[in-house]
Amino acid sequence: VQMVESGGGLVQAGASLRLSCVVSGSTLSGYGMAWFRQTPGKEREFVAGRTVSSANIRYADSVKGRFTFSRDNAKNTMYLQMNSLKPEDTALYYCAIGRPIASSLTSRSSYYYWGQGTQVTVSS
Repeated sequence: VQMVESGGGLVQAGASLRLSCVVSGSTLSGYGMAWFRQTPGKEREFVAGRTVSSANIRYADSVKGRFTFSRDNAKNTMYLQMNSLKPEDTALYYCAIGRPIASSLTSRSSYYYWGQGTQVTVSS
C-alpha cells in the first residue's frame, strides 16, 4: 500500500488549504482513516478521522469548526480541507489508514500505513 499526500504549502493566517492523500495498492473504503500532524520535538497528534464502519468523523478540539475531513472512494483519496488557518496549525501533516475502533481512533498505533507527510506553514 502506498499513500501520497499533496496540497501543503506556505500561507498566511486566515487562508485555506486542502490536503489530499491518494491511496494505491488497496481499497480505501476497507479502512478507518485519519490525518495526524507533527511539529519538531512533539509527538504526532490526531487531527481528524473516522472508523471503517462509522459515518461519524471525529476532530481534535483545536481544529473543530475549521477543518473538514472527507473521502472519495471512487478516487481512493482522502482529503482535509483546512480553513481559517492559524500559525499554530503549522506542522507536517500525515494521512494514515488502519482498522481503529472508536476508542482507539486517535491512537497512532491503530494505523498500519502512513503517507510521507506534507508540510503546512502558516505565517502570522
